[in-house]
Amino acid sequence: MKIIILAGGSGTRLWPYSRNCFPKQFLHFGDQRSLLQKTIERFNGYCPLSDLLIVTNQAYFHLVKSQVREIAPELEKQILVEPERRNTAPAIALAIAYLQKEKGMSPEESVLVCSSDHLISPPEKFLEAVTKGESSAKKGVHVIFGVRPHKPETGYGYIKTGRSVSEETFQVEEFVEKPNLELAQKYLLDGHYLWNSGIFLFQVKTLLEEMQDYSPVIFEKMQNYDQCLAGFAELPDISIDYALMEKSKKTVVIPLETTWSDVGSWDSVYELLEKDENQNVKIGNILDIDTQNCLIMGGKRLISTIGLNDLLVIETEDALFIGKKGESQRVKNLVEELKKRNAKEPFENLTSHRPWGKFTVLEEGNRYKIKRIVVDPGERLSLQMHYHRSEHWVVVKGTAKVTIGEKELLVHENESVFVPKSEVHRLENPGKIALELIEVQVGEYVGEEDIVRFEDIYGRHHEIANKIM
Repeated sequence: MKIIILAGGSGTRLWPYSRNCFPKQFLHFGDQRSLLQKTIERFNGYCPLSDLLIVTNQAYFHLVKSQVREIAPELEKQILVEPERRNTAPAIALAIAYLQKEKGMSPEESVLVCSSDHLISPPEKFLEAVTKGESSAKKGVHVIFGVRPHKPETGYGYIKTGRSVSEETFQVEEFVEKPNLELAQKYLLDGHYLWNSGIFLFQVKTLLEEMQDYSPVIFEKMQNYDQCLAGFAELPDISIDYALMEKSKKTVVIPLETTWSDVGSWDSVYELLEKDENQNVKIGNILDIDTQNCLIMGGKRLISTIGLNDLLVIETEDALFIGKKGESQRVKNLVEELKKRNAKEPFENLTSHRPWGKFTVLEEGNRYKIKRIVVDPGERLSLQMHYHRSEHWVVVKGTAKVTIGEKELLVHENESVFVPKSEVHRLENPGKIALELIEVQVGEYVGEEDIVRFEDIYGRHHEIANKIM
């Protein structure tokens, strides 16, 4: 069995933690591992890592690669990059075409598709359900995994179960869109409705037969990987649910006997995390007095509260969100309003991740910007120049290899170097530990667009950059 992990989503329901530049699958919540890393580790020991394929887009490729490298370096070569962002049906079609061409996947083989940003506990129970699902898939049906609701949830789609076809496997009678609260309460009491987890399993030949019937445009592209890659932008922007699952007559559902969450709201984060004696979830430097039933998450700054109840308090370097518990599904409305105001906060935060590491903007003012830069071992920035600014670099940790014009030098801890305006230069980390430095930019323009790139090992454009440094 092959396992496809979809890691290209850019959800904003966990704003201000989740941003377009650093979405939910890369976050961790008071834990060592991100949601993506937990998803990968879920299959440790269940199957060879060579059976996993991670699908993402160009914007997140280096984030995926970096997080994969931390836990399973051998998976770095098993990341498939979509030519552009589409929906789940085109992503899955591209992955199937790739696996057939590059891995010799047989039409008789089964494939599990799961998201990279779900929490499932205990994983053993989930894997038992997957094994059961594989047996069903070999009989020519699509298997969807459902979750028994324990509350009236308006943030999930539902599956209405039909007659039993085998032990703990049911026909799918109906797919239901996200309901209002009244309907969600009815579904909870009815007992025949499950949350749609978005995790499903199929045999390749069954999927191809069904796609030919219900999504012929996608089916045609799936026949050849190179054609699918070249014509990816022409594929319809549609989810696999709409493209196939809701149309098929060959779909069954297996209930998951696990705790499951798509971590799709701050309310769900509160439910999942450990609470203190006052039923508060606290991450960061928190001082609370007479505060109950709250989720309080912060970073470096002290957050102090008095007399709060049933609130969500989420603080980042550049934004503060305060909301009422039970209302966090409306965060998406807040983000849409910020976008209408052309605010940068929905898209980026003060820490930006790059193929070579990351940088954090510490302060910015008229004609200057101060950054903390971290370059991973063995990585290097592009050979570049700036028309409008000069730069001062002070090494805080590690050793920097610096190219300025025709000169090349090593700069150690507590040493500095000056890069004049319009001088071609490069920064790299030749060492075995992370290189950290403080950069002070001075000039008439200190925006990220003022980068002229000449050489780049990551294949980025050589013209003035407007997206990635």
